Amino acid sequence: MSSVRTSIYLLLGRPLALLPGSSISNILLPIYSLSLLCTCPNHLSLASLTLLLTQATFVISLLCCTTNQARLTVSPSSSQLFLGDFISLSCEEDDRSAGWTLRRNTSKRQRSQCGDGWGKVVGSTCNISYMDQWDSGVYWCESRRGSTSNIISITVVPGGAVILQSPVLPVMEGHDVSLQCKTEDSSELPADFYKDGSLIGTEPTGHMTIHHVTKSDEGVYKCHISSRGESPPGWIVTEKPTPQPPSASSSLHLWFMLLLHLVMFCPYVISTVLMASLYGHRPSGHDLPVSMVMETEQGLDDDYDDVTTERHF
Repeated sequence: MSSVRTSIYLLLGRPLALLPGSSISNILLPIYSLSLLCTCPNHLSLASLTLLLTQATFVISLLCCTTNQARLTVSPSSSQLFLGDFISLSCEEDDRSAGWTLRRNTSKRQRSQCGDGWGKVVGSTCNISYMDQWDSGVYWCESRRGSTSNIISITVVPGGAVILQSPVLPVMEGHDVSLQCKTEDSSELPADFYKDGSLIGTEPTGHMTIHHVTKSDEGVYKCHISSRGESPPGWIVTEKPTPQPPSASSSLHLWFMLLLHLVMFCPYVISTVLMASLYGHRPSGHDLPVSMVMETEQGLDDDYDDVTTERHF
């Protein structure tokens, strides 16, 4: 039955809570999960399978029109909550004129919006003061034109159960990730942590930190507290850092350095050109000026006349 719960979570959970740019494998994941669920007919009724098929088709349709004009965030940053917890979901929007609305899809209602029987709207934020198990589902922001934000899955567990607190949104590669395994009455019990079904460590206080995460750290995580039970699975997704445009100060520095090089380089170029020009017009030893040539020729003529006169006498 635990594999069925995992498949249901994978269908409605974190692999689909990605920002724009999701890979095709994440989009096809609901179909794969359904194939797993269909292998357990003894545990699931036809109505349950029909609901899951509806959820899968719906989530895929959301992914097809996902936009980066709005981003859904949640506080506290956890996709697993205890019964009675408070939660605040916000649509961080670039285009306020689009009229973004927070919606959700649960087992009770489909595509319902905040304020319509659940939650309280405060500006672009939706506050839910008491989370019930019926509040488990997928949440997203949707504009009047039908564009959607990233999708976040929320799971509410009853008191006495174990939850794994992990980042809701993708984690930037190179950053640290904190995982916390806790019960409703204690957050510092020894816990075993698992990734993709394999034990990765035991922490005496239920806290685990993954340093400098990379793509290889993506996967399904869960934790187990002895005599308390196992948490629902959680998904960690990473994303590459986006290159930052140069700031105004750095651009000014570049212009200053360019101007400095020009100021230092221009006098050298000008002096070099002048020296080359003067050197090109400098007379050589074999080339006499025209005035000197004329004076030399005149002197030769005078000497010739003197010789002729002496011979005449």
